[in-house]
Amino acid sequence: MIRTSEAIYKYLRPDKKYPHVWCPGCGIGIVTGALVRAIERIGLTKDEIALVSGIGCSGRVSTYLDFNTLHTTHGRALAFATGLKLAKPSLTVIVVMGDGDATAIGGNHLIHSCRRNINITSLIINNNIYGMTGGQYSPTTPTDYKASTAQYGSIEKPFDICKLVEACGASFVARGTTYHAKMLDALIERAINNKGFSVVEALSQCPTQYGRRNKLGGPIEMMQWYKDNAIHYTAFKKLSTDEIGEQFPIGVLTDLDEPDYLERYSRIIKEAGSEGQ
Repeated sequence: MIRTSEAIYKYLRPDKKYPHVWCPGCGIGIVTGALVRAIERIGLTKDEIALVSGIGCSGRVSTYLDFNTLHTTHGRALAFATGLKLAKPSLTVIVVMGDGDATAIGGNHLIHSCRRNINITSLIINNNIYGMTGGQYSPTTPTDYKASTAQYGSIEKPFDICKLVEACGASFVARGTTYHAKMLDALIERAINNKGFSVVEALSQCPTQYGRRNKLGGPIEMMQWYKDNAIHYTAFKKLSTDEIGEQFPIGVLTDLDEPDYLERYSRIIKEAGSEGQ
C-alpha cells in the first residue's frame, strides 16, 4: 500500500496553498485518502482519470488532486461527467459530490444517471448538511435534527441515498464511513472496477455545522457513533425491525452485472449502420 508521504507528492497538486479549506475534524480528507489508495491499488495513471466535482466542501477534492479535473456548477457534476464519458470513453470518470450537491439540486441528474447505467463512479460524501454555504438542512438531514434553516429541527423525512440509487437502477451501490477507512478503500476500488453506474455513499462527520448544532460532540465522538451503529450488510439483513434502532448497513448493497450505457449505445449505432447499407 502507498504510504501517506508518497501519496502527497504523487497525487496532490504541489502548487496549491495549504493547509486545505476543510475544518479541523472534517471527514472529507479521510474519504480523499481512501479514493487515492483505491486508485493506487488499481494501478491507474493520473492521465487515465477524470475527476469531476460540483460545489460545496466536497467540491474542493478536485482542486487538490492532480488528475484531469473539472470543477463544475452546483448539482451539475454528473451532467458534465456524462458528456465527458461519452466524448472520451477511455477515461475513468469519477465524480465527487456532497449530499446536498448530489440529492437536492443535482437529484434529477442522479436518478437519470442511475437508470442509464453509464460507466461512471459517483462518490457521495454524506455529512447530513450543507457545510460550506451556511449549515442549511439537506435531503439527508435526519428528522428533528437542527440546521441553520431548521432551528427547531427538520420536519422532513431524509433520503436514504443507497435505497434511492438502487431503486433508480445503479448497478453497484455501497456504503462506508470515515471510521471504517480500510473498508471504504475497498468499496471505492470495487466501484471504479465495476462496469456501469456505481455509487459509494461515504458517511462523513461535519463537527462544525452539523455536530455542534446537534450536540453530537467532536469528530471523535461522531466517528465513534459510526463505529457503534454501522453493521455489515449481511448481518444487517438478519435484524428484525425492532432490533434495527439507529443501526444502518455498510458494505456492498447491490452488485449487478448489466450492460452499461455505452455498450447499449454502440449496439444501436451498429444496428442503425447495418440498416443503411
